[in-house]
Amino acid sequence: MEEVKLFRTWTSSFSLRIVWALKLKDVPYDTIFEDLSNKSPLLLQYNPIHKAIPVLVHNGKPIAESLVILEYIEETWKQNPLLPQDPHDRATARFLAKFGDDKVMPSIVDAVFSEGKEQEEAIAKAKENLNYLEAELKGKKYFGGERIGFADIAQGWLAHSLKVLEEVTNTKLIVEDEFPLLSQWQKTFADAHIIRENWPPRGKLVAQCLFFREHVRAKKLEKAQMK
Repeated sequence: MEEVKLFRTWTSSFSLRIVWALKLKDVPYDTIFEDLSNKSPLLLQYNPIHKAIPVLVHNGKPIAESLVILEYIEETWKQNPLLPQDPHDRATARFLAKFGDDKVMPSIVDAVFSEGKEQEEAIAKAKENLNYLEAELKGKKYFGGERIGFADIAQGWLAHSLKVLEEVTNTKLIVEDEFPLLSQWQKTFADAHIIRENWPPRGKLVAQCLFFREHVRAKKLEKAQMK
């Protein structure tokens, strides 16, 4: 019998990717919730480089980094594929996932946690990246077509966690008039049964966002005082 374990936290968007993928493929697994302020010896053993979650352990063998784990899940369990058959479409899905982590996410974090002129510039950059995602949804229900796929899972935090982040920081980035396709995708993705039933508790997300906001502000203040 296969042994599948997922080391995660309640609020991690990166961990949610793995939850969604395993659920979509109907792969049974056990969850180990980690306290990142007091990491377990097992987590440190399985991910000694980054000492972070998520970590998937399959039959005693650990895999770290969420996009790498998604690739592993796709290659290991063939049912309900997350990547399309066409090589170009597969490459596009992988590119969108990487684009989300390298460009979209950092630009949004800058946009919601900056102030004044710096925030104006950050919002412009974030919206430039969101425009790219908007264009990718033209004529599609999901980034992968008619079914939730690899790129949708990678961008999934935009459908829920971002809304909490916008609320906490009083900043709105994905406005329906400006991003109609992305706005509709947010609703469609968030309402899918497997996605909806696995959202983290809203209260925990709010608490995390508030903590992160204060952390970012403290870092900015420290940096300013060093000049």
